[in-house]
Amino acid sequence: MKILNLPLLIEWNKFQPGTSFFVPCLDRKGVQNFILQEAKRLGLSVVSKQVIENKIYGVRTWRNED
Repeated sequence: MKILNLPLLIEWNKFQPGTSFFVPCLDRKGVQNFILQEAKRLGLSVVSKQVIENKIYGVRTWRNED
């Protein structure tokens, strides 16, 4: 997936349980859906929320314990 024509690269193999990442974006629903689909495809349990952090719109995703 690309955001503002920049590739969104998530290193899923380094995404450890109990950690999170933030993706700044305006199309929060599209990015959230992409993240949830990829996590499901990889068999990872995650929670993803559309948020505003430091006045920046985006998506925060947490990895649950498997």
